[in-house]
Parts: sequence; C-alpha cells; structure tokens
Amino acid sequence: MVQNLISRLRKRAFRTENSGTSAVEFALLAPIFILLLLGMVAYGIYFGAANSIQQIAADAARTAIAGLNQTERQTLVAAFLANNAGGYPFVDASKLTYQANDSVADGSQFVVSISYDARNLPIWNLFPGIAMPGTTINRQSTIRVGGI
Repeated sequence: MVQNLISRLRKRAFRTENSGTSAVEFALLAPIFILLLLGMVAYGIYFGAANSIQQIAADAARTAIAGLNQTERQTLVAAFLANNAGGYPFVDASKLTYQANDSVADGSQFVVSISYDARNLPIWNLFPGIAMPGTTINRQSTIRVGGI
C-alpha cells in the first residue's frame, strides 16, 4: 500500500513538473523557425537583386538621354554600366549583359534591356521542392527620344 501511494505521488509529480517543457518546445519549433528565417533572407536577397537590376536599367536609360543618336546613347549606356553596375547591392557586374537600342517601330524611344545571371544567389540552396523564380533576371527601361 505504501509502495502504491509512493508510485502515485511520483506520477503526479512527473505530470505537474514542467521544467523541461521549454526545451522540448524549442527543439520541435526551432528548425522550422530557422528554415523560415533563412528562406525569407534568401528570397529577400533575390528580390533585392531584381530591384537593383531594374534600377540599373532605369539609371542607364536616364544616362542615355544625353546622347544625340543611337550610337552615342549606346556608348553612354556602356560607360555607365562599366563605371556603376558594381555599386548596386547584390549585383556582380561580371554577370550582367545588356542591349541598348532605339525601338524598332519608329525610333521615338530608346530601350535598355538588362539580363543578370542570378545562379550564385543563396536562394538556390533552399529545398528543391519549393517554387523558385528563374535563374536569369531580365528587366528593361524605356526613354523617349527627342525631348517632350
């Protein structure tokens, strides 16, 4: 009878003891939280790179406004990219390609198209089952030629 009473008291003490509860909850939830955190950082870097590529295209197009003809505008775009593309966040200037031409239809617009090989960004190290964006970021910007 005394043994039975002691056994019941130990079981009750075990059920009411909660000193290890936090450690167990942390062990269960920490990997999920860390995975979500790393995923947000990786996607944030990708979106930052995409935004930088769009900004490079827009800035290169603005620079091209000073050119008097297509050749001069292309030279201005090339010089801008050579001097400034490496200064944008998350962008490796060596993986950048561009095209700068007058629009085909009537030549009243000048289009700067930028293509960036984003395969070295950390987003590709996430789980393969997750939907991923393309490994090449393509952006373009258009300016009007000839003033107002």
